[in-house]
Amino acid sequence: MSSFWSAWISIITLGTIAFCAWLLLANRKGMKQAGEDVSTTGHSYDGIEEYDNPLPKWWFQAYLITIVFALGYLVLYPGLGSFKGVLGWTQEGAYEEQMQEAEEQFSSLYAGYAAQSVEELAKNETALQSGQRIFASYCSVCHGTAATGAYGFPNLTDNDWLYGGAGETIKATIMNGRSGAMPAWGDIIGEGNVQAVTAHVVTLSGGEADAAQTETGSQVFGTYCAACHGGDGKGTLALGAPNLTDNVWIYGGSAEQIAQSIRNGRVGNMPAHKDFLGNDKSHLVAAYIYSLSNK
Repeated sequence: MSSFWSAWISIITLGTIAFCAWLLLANRKGMKQAGEDVSTTGHSYDGIEEYDNPLPKWWFQAYLITIVFALGYLVLYPGLGSFKGVLGWTQEGAYEEQMQEAEEQFSSLYAGYAAQSVEELAKNETALQSGQRIFASYCSVCHGTAATGAYGFPNLTDNDWLYGGAGETIKATIMNGRSGAMPAWGDIIGEGNVQAVTAHVVTLSGGEADAAQTETGSQVFGTYCAACHGGDGKGTLALGAPNLTDNVWIYGGSAEQIAQSIRNGRVGNMPAHKDFLGNDKSHLVAAYIYSLSNK
């Protein structure tokens, strides 16, 4: 943070506290003595006048305590620009400390789970509960709380896999991530052939399309698409090229959505989680995901 913005934040913060203190003290009034006339604010509602009484003493003192507390807090903790506070506390440090405590508490448990295969661990209900909680924290934002996926994010419960559904393969995906790229073919094959290939792909998954377009699309598919998806359209696990015959789609299976994928391509990225989950936690999550598609 620059010195200018540090000073600006500090001035605004301390100025606000000082203004509140002045406002409180400047408007303080002494308590009325018995028999002494009490002034009113001049407001009247349904014949009831509003008295101009001072704040109760305890209330006034409570406000003073909050002001003192605010000043004490700003001395101890960061809040005045780049001043870090005399305690040196940071939210990053607090997070790291909590993570370290959790690691010390559960590391032996996680290590015990990691000694079992993913397939074996998928039968352990206690381990699956731990894996589900980790999944909810790190994976559900993309794949959903039920792991059923969303537009652009695969369903993890249906036993249809881009890179394979074996336990260690799932774990490798979690730890190292995946990067998939479907190239854009619109400018290469032309719009007419985009529509023809779309017709062919629609029929691969059991749909109906124009016979002439399908025939043309089959030839174009064999020239440009079979290298990744295979001549039969069943995909290639080593490349992460999806099976086009099973009617399972990440970006939608309508003719319009298929044509969009062919014309403009698709780019997918599964981030690597090994740096913040580590081996043992990734092992647990892999077991949980494996269990979802092998019930």
